[in-house]
Amino acid sequence: MSPSEQAELQVELGTRSYAIRIAPGLIADADAYAGAIRGKRVLVVTNSTIAPLYQARVETALKTSHDLDTLVLPDGEAYKTLGTLNTIYDRLLEGNHGRDTTLVALGGGVIGDIAGFAAASYQRGIDFVQLPTTLLAQVDSSVGGKTGVNHALGKNMIGAFHQPTRVLADIDVLTTLPARELSAGLAEVIKYGLIRDAAFFDWLEANIARLNAREPAALTEAIRRSCANKADVVAADEYEAGQRALLNLGHTYGHALEAQLGYGTWLHGEAVAAGMCMAADTAQRMGWLDAAQVERIETLIRAAHLPIAPPRDIDKTSFRDLMARDKKATSGQLRLVLMRDIGHAVVTSDHGDALDATLTRYFDA
Repeated sequence: MSPSEQAELQVELGTRSYAIRIAPGLIADADAYAGAIRGKRVLVVTNSTIAPLYQARVETALKTSHDLDTLVLPDGEAYKTLGTLNTIYDRLLEGNHGRDTTLVALGGGVIGDIAGFAAASYQRGIDFVQLPTTLLAQVDSSVGGKTGVNHALGKNMIGAFHQPTRVLADIDVLTTLPARELSAGLAEVIKYGLIRDAAFFDWLEANIARLNAREPAALTEAIRRSCANKADVVAADEYEAGQRALLNLGHTYGHALEAQLGYGTWLHGEAVAAGMCMAADTAQRMGWLDAAQVERIETLIRAAHLPIAPPRDIDKTSFRDLMARDKKATSGQLRLVLMRDIGHAVVTSDHGDALDATLTRYFDA
């Protein structure tokens, strides 16, 4: 293994601090779990797509030192529901699992979010380990402790903050990731450059072809820098009282798009990509970005094989109503994450008529 293909960093949260390890072969390495699983009992939660690929590797790594149970859920955003959450509770209760059980979330963002929420709420909280199998999960959803499920009227509206005891980002699993899923993950990678790391955005422009080609060293660097950015934000604002909301660039638009189209029609990263372009349009209308900067953003997103606009046949009024349900809204006032520059984002409710002008551009025939 080349040194350029492995990295480790820490999310600093006092007694709840934990390591993020990035390297090939991690999920099959028993030593990688050492210290992250305190009890003997483990419930591996995965899905029907990932189980045939990686379940055996995880079980081989853990079975000699732990009492293993496995639950395979259906795959897809459509199953990120209270009903599926109850399936996890049923398995925990039927298996007489106690507070010394550790959940191991083996899958993408849906599995990580729903297993994490089960861990946060079962017997008022048990440990869990994140084994993210998508690029999006490795750089975003597995880090920071946000867990939850969707409601028909809004994405991630039911959930809790609950930190994992470790994140193992195994870059080998990205070899089986469909191209569309890789691109969806790149949307969240690009986000970090846009909100707080202009030098990283420059690096992405220079290395997007290597990332599309899944070069291990490039993937490791992109995951490391993304996780480092997120770890810094989470350490400063674990419960999203302030700057952590910046991580939602493009998400207010994107979540509304997912709800409008039906969860799973577009991947989360695809919706966020279009949402970031819409946010750039709003920022330009406010005089914060110029046309050249918007073009740079759209060019990089397009180079990652992502959409730069939503479908036009969406009802503008219902879309605006879905945006108003965003969790960042306060006292009924919609707050947006917008860029004042590439690498500098802010949360603002002072968007005046710019938002409506953006929605008119994208949705009015």
